[in-house]
Amino acid sequence: MTKLSDILLTAIAPAIWGSTYLVTTEFLPHGYPLTVAMLRALPAGILLLLIVRQLPWGIWWLRAFILGALNFSFFWAMLFISAYRLPGGVAATVGAIQPLVVVMLARFLIGTPIRSVAIVAGIIGMAGVSLLVLTPSAALDPVGIIAGLAGAISMAFGTVLTRRWMPPVSSLTFTAWQLTAGGILLLPVGLLLEPALPVPSTANILGMAWLGLVGAAFTYLLWFRGLAKLDPGAVASLGFLSPLVATLLGWRVLGQSLTALQIAGMIAVLASVWLAQRAQMTRRPVAAQQ
Repeated sequence: MTKLSDILLTAIAPAIWGSTYLVTTEFLPHGYPLTVAMLRALPAGILLLLIVRQLPWGIWWLRAFILGALNFSFFWAMLFISAYRLPGGVAATVGAIQPLVVVMLARFLIGTPIRSVAIVAGIIGMAGVSLLVLTPSAALDPVGIIAGLAGAISMAFGTVLTRRWMPPVSSLTFTAWQLTAGGILLLPVGLLLEPALPVPSTANILGMAWLGLVGAAFTYLLWFRGLAKLDPGAVASLGFLSPLVATLLGWRVLGQSLTALQIAGMIAVLASVWLAQRAQMTRRPVAAQQ
C-alpha cells in the first residue's frame, strides 16, 4: 500500500473516536466511567485473543501490560477525571497537547528528528481544537487540568513506545494483547471504586458494542498498524480529527450550534493534519526498534 493509503486508513480511527462523546451521553448509563472503560477494553481484547490464539511470551508480557496501561487503563482513567472536572472544551484543548509531546518523545526514544513543520502543525492543531470546543464561560479546575495533561502524556508515551516495541506478530495480535492487558488492569479499579452497573437496556448494549467492537478493537487495530508504518508524530496529529468529528456530530445529530469560529477551527485542524502528513510524506521512515 502507498503511504497515503496508510495515512487514510489510520485516520479512520480518530474519526470514529469522535463519536465517543455522542455514544456515551446518549446510549450509556451515567456515573460508571471506569467500569465502562473496562467493558470497552476487556471483552474486545478477549475476542481478539480468541481470534489470533497467541499469547505474549517473555518480555512481551511486561511490555503488553505497560502499553495497555499507557494506551488504555491510565489514559482512559485520566481522560474521564478530566472530562468530569472540566468543561468538555477545556478537557479537549488540554488533551490536544499530545501530538507535541509525541514529537519530543519520539526524538529521545526512537531518534526521530524534530522538524519545525511538526511543531507548527501541533500549535495550529491546538488552536483549531480551542476554536472548535472552547466557550467564553469555560472554567479551569487544577485537578482536571493535571489529569488532562497526565492522560495526554500517558497516551504520548504509549504511542511512541508502541512504535519502539513492535513485536514480530501481526497488528491484530498486538492490539489483542494491549486491549486485554488494559482491561485487566481496569477491572479491579472499576469494581472497587464504582457501584455495580444496573441491568443494561438495549441502548446500553448497542452503545457498548459500538465502543468495544468498533471504537476499540477495530480502531486500535488501525491505529497500531499506522504506528508500525508511519512516524509517531504524524499518527498523533491525526488525533485532532476526533474533536472535529465530535463537533460535526453534535451539530448534525444533537442539534448543537455551529459558529463561524468553529468553522475556522475546523479549517485550522485540517491544515494542521495536512502539514503533519506532508512532513511524513517527504521523509524516510524510521525503523522500529526491538
